[in-house]
Amino acid sequence: MDKDLPSWYHPSKYHRSLGNDMVQCLVCERRCILQSGRIGVCWNHMNIGGGLYNIAYGFLSALESRPIEIKPLFHYWPNSTALTFSGWGCNFRCPWCQNYLLSQSRPSIRYSLEKTPMELVFEALRRGDNGLCASFNEPTIHAEYIIDVARIAKEKGLYFTLVTNGYMTLGVLREMVDVGIDGYSIDIKGCPDSCRRFLGIDPYYVFRNARYIIDLGGHVEMVYLIVTNANDYDECIDWVIDNHIHYLGEDIPLHINKYYPAYRYNEPPTSMRKLLEVYNRARKAGIRYVYIGNVLDERYQDTYCPRCGKLLVKRRGYRVVYWAIDDNSRCPRCGFKIPIKGHYIVK
Repeated sequence: MDKDLPSWYHPSKYHRSLGNDMVQCLVCERRCILQSGRIGVCWNHMNIGGGLYNIAYGFLSALESRPIEIKPLFHYWPNSTALTFSGWGCNFRCPWCQNYLLSQSRPSIRYSLEKTPMELVFEALRRGDNGLCASFNEPTIHAEYIIDVARIAKEKGLYFTLVTNGYMTLGVLREMVDVGIDGYSIDIKGCPDSCRRFLGIDPYYVFRNARYIIDLGGHVEMVYLIVTNANDYDECIDWVIDNHIHYLGEDIPLHINKYYPAYRYNEPPTSMRKLLEVYNRARKAGIRYVYIGNVLDERYQDTYCPRCGKLLVKRRGYRVVYWAIDDNSRCPRCGFKIPIKGHYIVK
């Protein structure tokens, strides 16, 4: 690294040279083409003299231990806690972003907590967490950092998971899974029409990446935030459900989440009637594990056996309060196999 650059400027290998000091960033599927001195859409990658740099390596905007169920991840290391951290910026510009103070802000050393990958992992160990989770803003725009963290976390026996929009390139994704990032809570923002109008992105990449993670042995749970007058119409709902079945199958959980007005979007919150409509349509289509989140009624966060209907997991306050799945991840009544990654943690 150039000794004249700040210590938090970290060289990135995720790019290709286009000549004349121009590069194409290969971190996410926006694939920004950058002239020297220009910064990508995510605000975290800059072309410096024909090389790509992560210019906020180790900058954290938040750090706290949180239940894994709040991600939401219901079938991944149940009842565990993860040291959850975030950086700044995002490669999306969702007008309804709930975490806009972090995701829609450029990285700044003044407002950041700085931690090396080793320091972050040892903080998780000190707190007694079972793993780490990159969340709040889009974590994959910090690929260089989280991959370094994950490599150390794996050596120390900790899991590593992401809450992500799933828009990374396959090259970055493969390396993340290879170093031990094996849990993914992935937002599906809507159908091609709604994503084009509001975000300028192609949601097919999200399903492609989710399928790729599964094929590599990783764990995926999808999150569909139902945004009023954006992605809540019949054709959009059908597209999301149909593609969930087609690309991911019936065993991948789908979380139907309530939207609340935030940032630059002020349509009314999603009605419970609409959430239940999408929930019932997803179940009717064949998705076995469908949940409703961001609502006071927590009954729709429980897991039932798809074969015999027995209550297997009861969740309240983002914690498991009842667990009936046996040690082989099967229903104790009928023996149906329930997809669980990791072990149930008794706390």
